[in-house]
Amino acid sequence: MNRLLEMEIFATVADTGSISGAAERLDMAKSAVSKRLADLETRLDVSLMTRTTRRLSLTDAGADFYKRCTAILAEVAAAEAGVSEADAEFSGPIRIAAPLSFGLHHIGPALIQFMQLHPAVNVTMDFNDRQVDLVAEGFDLGVRIAKLSDSTLVARKLAPVRQLVCASPAYWAANGRPEEPADLKQHQALRYTLAAQRNWTYTAPDGARGSVTVPTLHAANNGAFLRDAAVAGLAIVRLPAFIVHEQIATGELEPTLLDYRWNDLHAWAVYPQTRRLPSRVRALIDYLAEVFGETPYWEACLPTSSR
Repeated sequence: MNRLLEMEIFATVADTGSISGAAERLDMAKSAVSKRLADLETRLDVSLMTRTTRRLSLTDAGADFYKRCTAILAEVAAAEAGVSEADAEFSGPIRIAAPLSFGLHHIGPALIQFMQLHPAVNVTMDFNDRQVDLVAEGFDLGVRIAKLSDSTLVARKLAPVRQLVCASPAYWAANGRPEEPADLKQHQALRYTLAAQRNWTYTAPDGARGSVTVPTLHAANNGAFLRDAAVAGLAIVRLPAFIVHEQIATGELEPTLLDYRWNDLHAWAVYPQTRRLPSRVRALIDYLAEVFGETPYWEACLPTSSR
């Protein structure tokens, strides 16, 4: 049992990067965590971590031991869960991080339905457009709109996220509609500042790829604000369909160049691969995937093609 506790303490220190972070997560005194970690290194006669003024980092031996520890701890947790959850209603905490606009308008309503179905589940929801560190910050689950590259996370696709070039009818009437992506250079754009690239990449109907740089008129780090600015006729905007679908349905915004694909993304449920996924979290992921589906409801308003 002491060895399992040492493994858990070591893995938690590695996850959080600090003695204080591990102590807080494990509800232990910092001195106790520090002593257990020191006892473990003494017993193994190896240095598992290097200390700096800001963070603890794994040595090569520590990285190998971390992988083995997390695998063992996951098996122990799975064995316990198999007994305690076999006939039990989903219960316990779920801590989730999701981007602001998608989280409020799409994850939020689905999550409320899930909570109504499973009242013994306790949800803590963090709406934030920054990409949180799920492990270091103690999240069970994250929802990301992205092309994923983080190999330390397990991901499940929830829904496709199509991006659309839109403007108000008044704007198109005053400035003309583009016939092809190159025509967008003659317009001005409302730019989302958190996008990795400032140019707009696309895939043509014949599969050819290209990009166009649209001059920026205004910029913001929130898609809902940019959508409202586009409705007001200020400029064109490229945003995910889940942000603009209601305005397209009412005619306040009109998409263009729908035969082109504008760097489409996906909504993903992501979680750390080093921890067993509780059944309540797995059930929530299944529920979200079922709600959204391969053809999500926010694309129902779109015509099949447009200039």
